[in-house]
Amino acid sequence: MSKPNYSGTYHMVEQDNMDSYLAALDINFALRKIVCLLKPTKEITHDPATGAMKIRTLTTFKNFNMDFTIGKEFTEDLGPVDGRSCQTTVSWEGDKLVCVQRGEKEGRGWTHWLEGDKLHLEMRVQGVVAKQVFKKGD
Repeated sequence: MSKPNYSGTYHMVEQDNMDSYLAALDINFALRKIVCLLKPTKEITHDPATGAMKIRTLTTFKNFNMDFTIGKEFTEDLGPVDGRSCQTTVSWEGDKLVCVQRGEKEGRGWTHWLEGDKLHLEMRVQGVVAKQVFKKGD
């Protein structure tokens, strides 16, 4: 069975528990408040044949780029997020993309999955879970 193609532009439509998630990452109060107000856009380029993926998270405040190959560990620079780096692997679990980020923070990672025209993102760190939902746009 072939894997879904995540390519597209997605605009955030809902968010839950982001402040608690950012606090678990030791993000200061003022920056947490700013981040919680942002409505990011995700631009994803995905080649299902090779597993190459680029995720661009774009906001009016700061952008974050993540380029990787599914199933291959890489060193991820999380400097724009929380000043850390970690060893990251993104793998398939069924039709979901599951990311494990090994570093200073326990249980860090995320899961992406598609439901119709919606892209779901669940972010985890130290037992805290935040969720975002994005709707596919132009």
